[in-house]
Amino acid sequence: MRKASGMKLTNRLVAFVTLIVICAIFVIFIGGAVSFRKLGQDYLTHYLDGMVEVIDQELADPQGAKSLSRWLPKLLKASNVVELEIGSPSGVMYAYQGLQPINDPAVLHQGSYTLSHNPGFTVKLKSIPPYTEFTYSIGAMSSITLAVVIIILGLMWGMNWLRQQLYGSELLEHRGRMILAGKVDDHAVGDEQEWPATASLALDQMIAELKDARQERSRFDTFIRTHTFLDQLTGAANRVLFDSRLQSLVQEPETHGAVLMIRISDWDELLAERGKAVADELIQDVGMILSNLIQRYPDTVLSRYFDAEFAILLPQQPAKEVKQFTHQLLKALDRLAPPSPLQPDNWCHIGVTYCASGDRRGRIMDAAEMALRSAQLQGSNSWDTYQKAPQLEEGRGSVRWRSLLDQAFGNSAVVLYQQPALTLDQQVIHRELLARIPDEQGKLIKASHFLSAVTQVGYHTKMDKAVVAQALAMLKNGPVGDALSVNVSVEALLEKAFVRWLRDELLQTPRTVLNRLSFEIAESSLVKHLDAIRPVTRMLVGLGCKLVVDQAGRTIVSTHYIKDVKADYIKLHRGLLRDIHQRQENQLFVRSMLGACANSAAKVIAVGVENEQEWRVLQQLGVQGGQGRYFTSELPCGAKES
Repeated sequence: MRKASGMKLTNRLVAFVTLIVICAIFVIFIGGAVSFRKLGQDYLTHYLDGMVEVIDQELADPQGAKSLSRWLPKLLKASNVVELEIGSPSGVMYAYQGLQPINDPAVLHQGSYTLSHNPGFTVKLKSIPPYTEFTYSIGAMSSITLAVVIIILGLMWGMNWLRQQLYGSELLEHRGRMILAGKVDDHAVGDEQEWPATASLALDQMIAELKDARQERSRFDTFIRTHTFLDQLTGAANRVLFDSRLQSLVQEPETHGAVLMIRISDWDELLAERGKAVADELIQDVGMILSNLIQRYPDTVLSRYFDAEFAILLPQQPAKEVKQFTHQLLKALDRLAPPSPLQPDNWCHIGVTYCASGDRRGRIMDAAEMALRSAQLQGSNSWDTYQKAPQLEEGRGSVRWRSLLDQAFGNSAVVLYQQPALTLDQQVIHRELLARIPDEQGKLIKASHFLSAVTQVGYHTKMDKAVVAQALAMLKNGPVGDALSVNVSVEALLEKAFVRWLRDELLQTPRTVLNRLSFEIAESSLVKHLDAIRPVTRMLVGLGCKLVVDQAGRTIVSTHYIKDVKADYIKLHRGLLRDIHQRQENQLFVRSMLGACANSAAKVIAVGVENEQEWRVLQQLGVQGGQGRYFTSELPCGAKES
């Protein structure tokens, strides 16, 4: 893979030009020094040859030979000759030894000459080379010094000019580095000084087209999911999504809930007399009332089941709470004034039935239909319940739940189970921690059963603190390669006190431990409070933790948050994966989610895989990991996997 260079273009050019100039100066300096030395040697040789020629002529003259000892020492001293010896066939005729001190005799120039006018005579001498005792002189070397100074000043000016000319390319290079670092939005438009200008403009245009393509893809994905699973008029779920959620609920072990059918009577007459606009306005008003009432119940599904019918799925709610909710719902609808020809006291009816694990979806809807018909026979706005046998046990009220949760937190009785998330080659990505608490008889209650109670009594912070504290202790004391993932509620992350506590705990934890910790946040709550949660997610990622978006697909939301929060993993909601090999619409949703994650670092994990058929289809669709009982059942923390 090609990597970006670590050296700027300007620095490269400056270094290249500087190196060339320094090399040129060095070559000229070496050449000048060699030439200077050669000239000195040639001058010395020429001077000594002339002096030997004088000695040869004087020796040829008998009078000159007699006066040799009188004038020759002066000549030798003036010529920097330190030793001279005139030899003849009979022996040494004359010898001279200078008195000046010589620090290094090896530098002396030695020469031996044969006298042409005096056959048999030789002259051997040693002289000091020229310029040996000379030192640097400003006057003598001023021209060379000035030339070097001019070259250095010219080089500095040239480098400064080159930097100014290439400043635009540095801006363009810096922008490219920021884009490679993932900061595309911050550098979508370049500076006017960027150079080459054509490359800068082309980059601006490509980024704009890329952003538009991403937005269009996000809109298209949202459009697909919306038209596949949502009613276009009310924005509620359609029949396909409701049936899928109900089927997933009854296939989960130890689950229960209630199904409510709300029907508007005389719908055909309203359409015929008042038209579609008035009828649609009534549907929107009813849908708004239902949507507002279900807000306090987690995981509730509201659906426009038919044109004039709504269906509500209330999971994990006791019969007492269902009855109370139905009364509130009927009172709210009674306050709505329906248009004529609908009768104000006999225009809406509600049928209620209960469901539990193992029930068939078709029979549940038939029971709700029977309860709805029974309510219509009463001749007024009313509701009725289909009595099932055996009756569901009455659930705990908020007071009992609060007492049970206080006891669990006070005794540190929150028990953690774990289930691994695996890659396609069965490597463990992390182990998701699942909280459970004991009831009055000591039997463990799953989180899916008590999380609604935690919401009602406002104990999100206490629950998340207990789970995070245990997870950090397990990471510090457990195996080095073990990675854990904890679920954190958005409600807790919105509280400043909890965020400060979490920040302090993480800052006291080594980085190597934090790199093995992941935080899971529900998708619907994350998108709803995205602006408030974004600083918290950045803090978690900045400290070294991984971010996981859980329950993706439980609600229909835009997927722009994936790149916004820089999630590491996206976990698909288990309701999407139930019998996915038989549900083409769910496969379309998974493809849409995988497409939304294609240009990001987020990896998609399928949660709740139950059998080989589901896993095979998910692999064909392109998920990067799986989690569920098909791989490993939920086990207590510390238990060995079979």
